[in-house]
Amino acid sequence: MPTERKTSSVLIPADGHAIYGDLTAVPGAKGIVVFAHGSGSSRHSARNKYVAGVLNESKLATLLVDLLTVDEDALDNLTHEYRFAIDLLSERLVSATDWVMQQPRLSSLCLGYFGASTGAAAALAAAAKRPGAVRAIVSRGGRPDLAADALEKVLAPTLLIVGELDQTVLELNRLASKALIAPAHIEIVPCATHLFEEPGALQRVASLARDWFEEQLIRKQAA
Repeated sequence: MPTERKTSSVLIPADGHAIYGDLTAVPGAKGIVVFAHGSGSSRHSARNKYVAGVLNESKLATLLVDLLTVDEDALDNLTHEYRFAIDLLSERLVSATDWVMQQPRLSSLCLGYFGASTGAAAALAAAAKRPGAVRAIVSRGGRPDLAADALEKVLAPTLLIVGELDQTVLELNRLASKALIAPAHIEIVPCATHLFEEPGALQRVASLARDWFEEQLIRKQAA
């Protein structure tokens, strides 16, 4: 039987601005995963919504958050001004993290990050700023090289998922895995490209992310 879930829109204060998020709560949640989207994407991303749904079935709440304001996003669509502004994006993710930790119904949950593309760099940089709060990270087709200065400060176990045919990004992830001091593991999805559009590729991403978060946020914390 599918897990009962409730999704609501939330407004999160961030450095004098406000950013939007979609929070999905599940009964008896064992943890919460905050999603950081890649360049040109948003909390409405079909790929990340699919992954979030798989996590919800495993008793994990999810928060899909837009790291740019509405005006910033509109400008970025024209100029690409903000999509590689990792410092800004990571600070916004920190604001979302702090917001989660201030919510009575969420503050006791173990927290993880799921970052896609440039969002993975923001997740790693934010985890370096909140090492006590972030317990696990999953990167999908991520650009960890954009957070190179933060890698040695990340304490959360990190799973790097990369498509086999995404050769440049795969090499960047291999280099990042060596720079991370936290436990890091690379999973290569066969015959997949950067967006994991091939049959079965996104399902594989979702199952890998689910297993990682179940291990790091649920089983390890219960031990």
